[in-house]
Amino acid sequence: MGEQILTGNTITNLNRQGPDDAPAILFIHGSGPGANGWSNWQLALPALGERWRCLAPDLIGFGDSQHPDPAPTNIRHWMRLCVNQMLALLDALGLAQVDLVGNSMGGAVALHLLLEAPQRFRQVVLMGAIGAPCRLTPELDRLWGFYDDPSPVLLAQAIRWFVYDDRFVSERLDEIVQVRYAAAMREEVQRSYQAMFPAPRQQHLDALIVPDAALRRIEQPALLIHGRDDAIVPVNTSFYLLDRLPNAELHVIGRCSHWTQIEHSRRFHQLVSMFLSEA
Repeated sequence: MGEQILTGNTITNLNRQGPDDAPAILFIHGSGPGANGWSNWQLALPALGERWRCLAPDLIGFGDSQHPDPAPTNIRHWMRLCVNQMLALLDALGLAQVDLVGNSMGGAVALHLLLEAPQRFRQVVLMGAIGAPCRLTPELDRLWGFYDDPSPVLLAQAIRWFVYDDRFVSERLDEIVQVRYAAAMREEVQRSYQAMFPAPRQQHLDALIVPDAALRRIEQPALLIHGRDDAIVPVNTSFYLLDRLPNAELHVIGRCSHWTQIEHSRRFHQLVSMFLSEA
């Protein structure tokens, strides 16, 4: 558990690592059951925290951050809450400008932040990002519909979908499931998640698409990282973004699914470090 910070009218749980006087990176997590800032970035913070001030908050409606009650049922309303929360976090920490890393749904949050407050962000890394036209995969449909029939067995299956090779998580699978399932089954987490992703779920992907005209106006250097074998968000979404973001480069990693930052953590950290160091 991180520290609790007042961000506007919202309490935000923040995990942080690294010197306070170093350039800051804001890490935004994805949307799996039980997801939060630490679960997504637990390897990145210590790896990059020697050189950068690494900030990994729980988005509103996730983890130990505030859970709206009543919870909105429109994904664009949730996106508005997340964008406001992230900008208020930067204000609370006195940060005029940071680098930005977004994973999966966190990639969509990152893109919306770049549109709304471009002056606050130097560079962006998008990893398996939502925000481009994308068909709903059966795997993502089951993840977002987890509470239709929640169980440790389903969560274990889902965690296997996040990696290309089951052997990568086999030794720790029981531990990961135990921690994530306990986090997912908290009453407030369930309430937020079910409100965020009601069926039919293709509508949420469609609602988060960033229009082409908006993408072409994002001037920040962008590093796109995607697993070639991503079962959750297909790799063609990153090719779509590559064609439209003016200053983008794409790295596709073979034998890799959706958890690039965990399954290929060393390569991920190298790519992010080199990219952010070039500015």
